[in-house]
Amino acid sequence: MATNGSLSVDGYLTQDPGFATRVVHCGLDQQELPHGAIVPPITISSTYKMKPGGKWGDFVYSRLGNPTRKALEDSIANLEDGQFGLAFGSGVSAVKAVTMLLNTGDHIVVTDDLYGGSTALWRNHTERTGVTFTYVDARQVSNIENAITPKTKMIYIETPSNPSMKVIDLAAVVEVARRHPGTFTVCDNTFMSPFFQRPLNFGIDIVLESITKYLNGHSDVIMGCVATNREDLYARLQRIQIDLGLVPSPFDCYLAFRGIRTLHLRMPRHMHSALQVAHFLEAHAHVEKVLYPGLESHPQHALLKRQAYGCSGMVSFYIRGSRPQAMAFFQHIKLFTMAGSLGGYESLAVGPTFSTHWQNAKEELEYLGITDSMVRLSVGLESPDDLCADLDQALNEACRQA
Repeated sequence: MATNGSLSVDGYLTQDPGFATRVVHCGLDQQELPHGAIVPPITISSTYKMKPGGKWGDFVYSRLGNPTRKALEDSIANLEDGQFGLAFGSGVSAVKAVTMLLNTGDHIVVTDDLYGGSTALWRNHTERTGVTFTYVDARQVSNIENAITPKTKMIYIETPSNPSMKVIDLAAVVEVARRHPGTFTVCDNTFMSPFFQRPLNFGIDIVLESITKYLNGHSDVIMGCVATNREDLYARLQRIQIDLGLVPSPFDCYLAFRGIRTLHLRMPRHMHSALQVAHFLEAHAHVEKVLYPGLESHPQHALLKRQAYGCSGMVSFYIRGSRPQAMAFFQHIKLFTMAGSLGGYESLAVGPTFSTHWQNAKEELEYLGITDSMVRLSVGLESPDDLCADLDQALNEACRQA
């Protein structure tokens, strides 16, 4: 992987040379820290004292606002190149808040390949409120255009998608939305983090992430966030956040605030190792196909380079065989842990059909190409040589025994 300096990757967008400084200092510039502290304290108070005369200060009640949460939310806005940021108690809470912007009878056009928890939320709960959904292959933006009706109020995409790593043209999606006044755009950016992709810069109205993943990076927090440059959407989302109590705890905000400080160091390592792992898997006799947008063989590799600063540590591949080979593979991995989630310092491996997408119908999975032989990797910060060796022995054992 050729690099230009410590942040920019050849062929991709040129990273802001001050992004590392922003990572280290964001959320601190407006803080008046007590006792000369350089780390914001964890403010656990549930309520706050009124000023003389019965006037409120900056904080009233911690569901409405909390100093530790505000520092994190300011950081989110900064890193996403947005004006406003909000933190939620989970990634799904953030998805819930965004879809609550709609009313009964409204319609959403959604990319057909995305996190299974989002579709489960919508099908089990949101559809009961009278909001309707149309799922399309958003790689062809004409499919989005054709699905729009007079009732369409939102276009919701995820790029790269989970778990099939489909890349969607951000600028083209925004162009479609602008041809339909009253329709706003949402992008789930979890797989990339703001280090590698900042959708707001392409005109996306709301960017959404699971802080649990790369932003926190240490597999010890459940949290989500949104960022936007639209004050009207921010005000409505903040009201939803407060009224529904979809807020994270101060301690979790502190952990995420701390985790963000190393984002610029972790993400290049994730990319470097994932690229080595992806190349290794492409050449392996027991691997049928590798899905990694950072590979030149990926059909949307050129598009990714036009709208991203690099590629993360998420790699999907198909084992030659079917479920028996896949299950044997999971039994033999040693450095990769068979577990859900992603974006932590440790490497994880999971089969989407029995984890992230277990609630999806069999016919839908078949249409999306999500089979029992698919494996999704979150490549961590270990030695990439050791990771490749672990994958090699597990694949060889799986295909020999199964």
